[in-house]
Amino acid sequence: MSLTALERFELKKLIKELKPCRGRHTELVTVYVPAGYDLNKVISHLAQEQGTAENIKSTSTRKNVIDALERMIQHLRLFKRTPENGLAVFSGNIAEREGQSDVRVWSIEPAVPLKIRMYRCDKDFKLEPLEELLETKEVYGMVVIDRRDAMLAFLKGKTIIPLVKTHSEVPGKTKAGGQSAHRFAQIREGAKVEHFKKIAEYMKEEFLNKEGLKGIIVGGPNITVNDFLGRDYVTGDVKKKIIAVKDLSYTGEFGLQELLDKSQDVLAQEEIAEEKKIMGRFFELLATKPKLVAYGDAEVRSFLEMGVVDTLILSENLSDEKIEEFEHLAQRTNVTVRLISTETREGVQLRDIGMIAAILRYELEH
Repeated sequence: MSLTALERFELKKLIKELKPCRGRHTELVTVYVPAGYDLNKVISHLAQEQGTAENIKSTSTRKNVIDALERMIQHLRLFKRTPENGLAVFSGNIAEREGQSDVRVWSIEPAVPLKIRMYRCDKDFKLEPLEELLETKEVYGMVVIDRRDAMLAFLKGKTIIPLVKTHSEVPGKTKAGGQSAHRFAQIREGAKVEHFKKIAEYMKEEFLNKEGLKGIIVGGPNITVNDFLGRDYVTGDVKKKIIAVKDLSYTGEFGLQELLDKSQDVLAQEEIAEEKKIMGRFFELLATKPKLVAYGDAEVRSFLEMGVVDTLILSENLSDEKIEEFEHLAQRTNVTVRLISTETREGVQLRDIGMIAAILRYELEH
């Protein structure tokens, strides 16, 4: 399950705020409550930890830990039950000067169910489970192939996850004694066909119904790849998912790494393809049906408040506060929110027209 723009923004903002926080001793409290876990048990556990903290020798550390736990207990009592996806809670004294007290508490219900249960009192907040939620769930299929070998893998982020390795029975170019050249060529051709059919079947099994698959990249010697893709070994449904073909020198794991290196241009384009698509639609409507779009702070805000916005488009160049403000407005009427970088020409154009735009549900005079 992928996070929405608003969910990613909220999560990044919280992590950015909590990451620099440091306790002078082990006095910052992190609690992760998994989905379905009884919140009352967590509160009881924290009360027990308060009792244990009474034994801390340092007066300031003892006070900071007990205060942090108390603020967290008070905060958790505001919840009638554990939120559907669980809860991550952080509390501690973040005052810059020793002896001062600025005890704060933060909490977030993740967009996907938490599976981890954690209580930790340390010099920093434990943010790894939240950072993992930001990791991409989208993957690419990778295929490296020659006449003798093939390997399939997933590419997730920058990590290659090997799936299937297969070797053909295609004989070498030196024919066995006594065989006619024609017969030997037939054997080689038959073995190659079986090899290609097997790879095509693996591609169908691994890639066709894979959730989050953004595309397939195929690599190998040009002549082999063209032979493989030029016939009907690969089904039409799988072929549609192929976004790039690269000429390679290697197969196996070296080949996968070479394919990754040679596909950086494609992957970068894929990253921004969605942005270009939504911005392309906006500018096309601006030119042909201007009553279906709006841009600029005041105009878009007005349409959001009227509940007529279908898609809200925000530039990442906006301040965090402004993004948060508009995304909260959008939440009220179930608006799709898109954050757009300035890495594309369209993204720069969005920046130049005020960094805030919208596609409306229906045409309106404005």
